[in-house]
Amino acid sequence: MFRISLDALLILDAIDRRGSFSAAGLELHRVPSTISYTVSKLEQDLGVQVFERQGPKVVLTRAGEELLKEGRYLLKAAEDLEHRVRRVASGWETEFTIGLDSLFSAASLEPDIVAFYQVADRTRLRIARESLAGTWEALLDRRVDLLIAAPGEGPAGGGYVAEQIGTVKFVFVVAPHHPLAKMDKVLSKADLHPYRAISVADSARKMAPRTVGLLFGQDTLTVPDMRSKYALQLAGVGFGFLPEPCVQKSIASGALVVKEVEQPRAEETFSLAWRVGEDGAALTWWLKRMRETGVLNRMLSQIADGGL
Repeated sequence: MFRISLDALLILDAIDRRGSFSAAGLELHRVPSTISYTVSKLEQDLGVQVFERQGPKVVLTRAGEELLKEGRYLLKAAEDLEHRVRRVASGWETEFTIGLDSLFSAASLEPDIVAFYQVADRTRLRIARESLAGTWEALLDRRVDLLIAAPGEGPAGGGYVAEQIGTVKFVFVVAPHHPLAKMDKVLSKADLHPYRAISVADSARKMAPRTVGLLFGQDTLTVPDMRSKYALQLAGVGFGFLPEPCVQKSIASGALVVKEVEQPRAEETFSLAWRVGEDGAALTWWLKRMRETGVLNRMLSQIADGGL
């Protein structure tokens, strides 16, 4: 079965851009007879005319336009593949996936992403978001290569390296018109139980999901991320703990009220984490970058500036 060669597509592309066989030959450092033979052989094999000759100049036929339109995608893919293979030979991963907890946005890594592409523009970068234990599961299931600001402690069993990058204080807050806001005392379990808690869903598929600050039998509204939880607590739909650095402005403006509870939430530890035995150039670059830039404080500041 006939297969269109990349070399033939390269010649068609040069002829179309340069307007003649001779100009294409000069660009590709081929003699005109080679250019002419390749085009004639291609037309013969396809059974269609690819170029119309107009004196020294040539123009694509409709069939030729369609062939070159799709052919240029193949040329670009081949070029990308060539670059990726060379990167692999030099130690760079062809694709690198970063996992973030749903508290954080990929936009918080903007300066890091820009810097990365300056040294590894052919490594495909992906950003994935999970929640709570789901972040760790994604690493162990090889859906991500590096966790940035993964919450809590990783699962037992090993297979990964975790490096703490900081802790975050969580505060119990409600909207000023919520019934709990009017209680002038430390809130007990009995005080909380009649009202709705708002919780972020754990995205773990296999591991046991984490539940934070929930009471047995508590009416709970489960949402996909911290931004949704924050918005619903602002609206007075329910109560819960939120990261203190991210809600400072709302507390200062009176949009949220901090309440003391009998069972406060411990500070949350956040870590970098990656699988044991992996040492690709992209992973090495990101680890070095994250250690140098105080990434957790920067990511929290980005949230605080823009609000959850």
